[in-house]
Amino acid sequence: MMKSSETRSLSMQDQDSSISDQADNSPKQKQENQLLSLACNLIIPSLILTMLSDPQYLGIKLSLVVALAFPIIYGGHYLLDRGKLNPFSALGIISVGLTGGISLMELDVVYIAIKEAAVPAIIGLATLISLKTSQPLIRTFLLNDNIFETKKITQALQENNSEVAFDKLLVNASWILAGSFLLSSILNYLLAVIILTADPGTVAWNEQLGKMTALSFPVIALPATLVLLADMYYLFRGITKLTGMSVEDILKQK
Repeated sequence: MMKSSETRSLSMQDQDSSISDQADNSPKQKQENQLLSLACNLIIPSLILTMLSDPQYLGIKLSLVVALAFPIIYGGHYLLDRGKLNPFSALGIISVGLTGGISLMELDVVYIAIKEAAVPAIIGLATLISLKTSQPLIRTFLLNDNIFETKKITQALQENNSEVAFDKLLVNASWILAGSFLLSSILNYLLAVIILTADPGTVAWNEQLGKMTALSFPVIALPATLVLLADMYYLFRGITKLTGMSVEDILKQK
């Protein structure tokens, strides 16, 4: 179980957030361009692999290198632009690099399938392990100062003597969050073994790799997002119940 110090750590985060609130005149962090992210990580690589892998165009290996370069360069630029290392973005870059390495070495499809399943599985496991630390990952994904009025929530929890119940709420929400990553892991593996049937190092392999990339959003991201939304609803309902606050009161007003 999560320790009651979790609620106290939330209070410490509030002190940090109050400092940032006083610096309203400071430059705000740039928002990510979602359209550009979708293009570099999904659309462009899929089009290159499916349409330019023939010898009269880029060829098998060059098209693979060019296609994988887009998400790697975008991810690297994103990390540098933010001035700090995001472990999940870094994990995504590593994942893309492994896909390219496995494909270029023409290894068996099982390695791609294992890699595809391993990435979300690692994040899900890290989510559960982080419950034993002072900074559980549930705060990064859902319960953070960009979304919630954490200071007001902490005060209301203390007034209602609901700190222990709140800790239990975060534990349950973390398990649901980990479940969304487990679902992604299973779907990733199944998508890879179903789609990738051609021999590595062939045009058909590249085309199937592009198809798998294109299908990853509707087949994997959407179901996982639904679980994430359900987790968000569970967290919202739990906080409003424990604090007596309305949804409008616990959310940051932009």
